[in-house]
Amino acid sequence: MSSEAPGYLGSYRLLNVVHTGQASQIWQAYHDGKQQWFGVKTLLQKVHRDREHIGFLRWEYVVGQKVVHDRIVQICEFGFDRGIPYLAMEWFPAPNMKHMIQRKTDKSAHLVPKIIEQAAEGLSHFNEMGWVHRDVKPDNFLVTDEGDVKLIDFALARRCSRGLARLLGPKSRVQGTRSYMAPEQIRGGPVDQRTDVYSFGCTVYELVSGRPPYTGVSADELLMKHLRATPPSLEAVAKNVTPEFGQLVRRTLAKDPAARPQTINDFLVEFRMSRVFKTTPPAPRDA
Repeated sequence: MSSEAPGYLGSYRLLNVVHTGQASQIWQAYHDGKQQWFGVKTLLQKVHRDREHIGFLRWEYVVGQKVVHDRIVQICEFGFDRGIPYLAMEWFPAPNMKHMIQRKTDKSAHLVPKIIEQAAEGLSHFNEMGWVHRDVKPDNFLVTDEGDVKLIDFALARRCSRGLARLLGPKSRVQGTRSYMAPEQIRGGPVDQRTDVYSFGCTVYELVSGRPPYTGVSADELLMKHLRATPPSLEAVAKNVTPEFGQLVRRTLAKDPAARPQTINDFLVEFRMSRVFKTTPPAPRDA
């Protein structure tokens, strides 16, 4: 659907585009009957009839119905109007964490512990409901100026592999975002909560340091670092980080899933017993 032709999709009056991705865009929309704001995701013109991308929208609705939580964006409706697929969700007016990181401002540094905790709470619930997100990254957490967080985008989510299925199950299609993919995900092996723990570690590393843990001049070099490179030291690039927090993040980046915190909740337990910063950054009003 063209971003220059707002109108109605179903009962939703599309007002303006608030985010555009590679294959979709999010509209701020208003439901006249409910007198309520919503976010509506639609596919870009180039893929709006593509079965795979329509399937992603439908699947996001299926998963979203099963993972309701205060730290997860609520998915409300999937439908078609005049052949155009759309996904309606709660309206949460906040940019994603990636934008916050790219602004490179100290104004939100004091909120980092709150952001990490809330992001972990949402992802922990997602996992506890039996799902692996498989695309945990800064882009998929919305963050308000007050540090309130919502997890979004469930298009790649899969059921956790358990028991023999984890050991003997078929290889899965390699999907995700290269800068945040766990080694087992890159290899196409079975995934479970520990896969999201790794990606969450990459996300936290970038939130605190301003850059992802691994970079490369090519996709192959980047993926090879996730597979083989020693987990980098967060304290080396973020001097105000405490050793205990740096070590916790480093363990999330272990190549062997057994060496990581086994769940996001395990990470949370340790996180709540440690300090992120040696010296707490001041809030802007206290600076």
